[in-house]
Amino acid sequence: MRTLIVCLLAVGLGGMLGIIAQEKKAAPEKLTLTTKNGNVTFDHAAHLKRAKGDCSTCHEALFKQDAKAPLNFKAALHKTAETEKTSCGSCHHPAGPAFETKGNCAKCHVKG
Repeated sequence: MRTLIVCLLAVGLGGMLGIIAQEKKAAPEKLTLTTKNGNVTFDHAAHLKRAKGDCSTCHEALFKQDAKAPLNFKAALHKTAETEKTSCGSCHHPAGPAFETKGNCAKCHVKG
C-alpha cells in the first residue's frame, strides 16, 4: 500500500512539473528601445499577428527569447542587418516582406 501511494505521488508530481514546464511567460505587448535618433516602440503583438502566432519566425534565430538579451541592431547597423538579413533586417530590407529602413526612419524612431 505504501508503494502504491509513493508511486501515485510520484506520477502526480511529475505531471504537475510537466504542466509547469510547458507554461510560457506572456510576451510583452510593446517594447521601447532607447536610441539617440529617437525611441523605437516595437509592437510585439502586431508582429506576432503578422507571423500568424509563430514565435519561431523570429525566436531564437533572430532574437533570443529573453527580455535582457541585446538586439544587436544599433547605430550604423541598419544597412548591414538588411544586407545580411539579420535582426530587424530579416524582414525590413528592400524587396522584403516589410518596409526597408532607408528613408523610413520616422516609422520606427520617434523623437520626443
